[in-house]
Amino acid sequence: MKRSIAPGCRFGRVRVPSSKSQAHRLLICAALGREPVQLLCDGISRDIQATIDCLVSLGGEVDASKTGEIRVKPIEKIPDGCCILPCGESGSTLRFLLPLVGALGAEAVFQMEGRLPLRPLLPLDEQLRAHGMQIRQEGDRLFCSGQLRPGDYVLPGNISSQYISGLLMALPILRADSSLVVEGKLESASYVEMTRQVLNMSGLRLEENVGIYRIPGNQRAKLPSSVQVESDYSSAAFFLCMGALSQQGIWVEGLSPDTVQGDKAILKLLRDFGAELIQEENGILARRGSLRAIIIDAAPIPDLIPVLCVVAAVAQGETQVVNAARLRLKESDRLRSTAQLLEGLGARVEEREDGLRISGQPHLRGGLADSCGDHRIAMSAAVAACVCDQAVSVLGAECVEKSYPRFWEDFEQLTGGEP
Repeated sequence: MKRSIAPGCRFGRVRVPSSKSQAHRLLICAALGREPVQLLCDGISRDIQATIDCLVSLGGEVDASKTGEIRVKPIEKIPDGCCILPCGESGSTLRFLLPLVGALGAEAVFQMEGRLPLRPLLPLDEQLRAHGMQIRQEGDRLFCSGQLRPGDYVLPGNISSQYISGLLMALPILRADSSLVVEGKLESASYVEMTRQVLNMSGLRLEENVGIYRIPGNQRAKLPSSVQVESDYSSAAFFLCMGALSQQGIWVEGLSPDTVQGDKAILKLLRDFGAELIQEENGILARRGSLRAIIIDAAPIPDLIPVLCVVAAVAQGETQVVNAARLRLKESDRLRSTAQLLEGLGARVEEREDGLRISGQPHLRGGLADSCGDHRIAMSAAVAACVCDQAVSVLGAECVEKSYPRFWEDFEQLTGGEP
């Protein structure tokens, strides 16, 4: 689907959907519990639906209503035979549920789509094989069987926090105690902290001391009977950046100031750029200031890079994005697709092996923007239209359904200003 976006700044109010990162974790802990749980989730993206479908295939019961209520009945018995797990393009679903399948002793086949079969599982799969699982990949299918054993696990901290989170959710249900050693610096540490927060909410105990987690076995999750899923800072980032490009600004409602979501860093980064942010009880207002170039460390906030690069394209000076090599393994090669997006709209960008250099200018030209099937590139194109002289045509605009199905509706309800 191609979508044409009129040029010019936007202003108004928007309320973003619930955090899919937190929703994945809550769904899994609810399915591992003893009692039914109701999750209040504003919006069900394609990725969240993938986790729901996989948990149902493993024997859980999940009923999601259009009003955002998700009722979860725990897994009581693994179905006989092979469980088909349609994880789509959701890396979180695959990496969280792979160790869980082993912990449950299920035989399963993950069905992967898009670029997911190309994204790495090493060394998580090695650790799972060393502790009792059989795993093999054939094209877009991942075959898994065997009972995961408790024991001592070791993972590097600089590859994927999702590997660590997946093990932390699976190991408590094993019959004996385990440990997990995280070697080196932990990147995207806030996502592991979110996992720990949900585990604590579920009554699951673990101890952490300087990168060593000790996880008692024979535990069962017990979430409160009703849980509100937080609003999503990753989704809010697009509207906060739009606000930072608008004199009147945009109010983003419903964001928790006390969240552990790592993408809350968008607030500090926009202030570093020179945008004005006002935080009140009912929301956050972002509006334009005197924008200036900054250095962005992509390691802890990989999902924010495309939209921050849009801001950089009109910030005075040269912005550098560093430590960004793993963006090449996302839904698209996000360094290349971000550079192509901006260059196609008239920005000045230099792509490097592990980062980008962006030379700011007062405005962009506009034109054709290929999403490359990547939801964050498509939404960043909408933000870029706010500083373009001509319309922006987004190819593959429907890919936003992966994380934010109603994005275009929320975008269209904002008021447009002069280019």
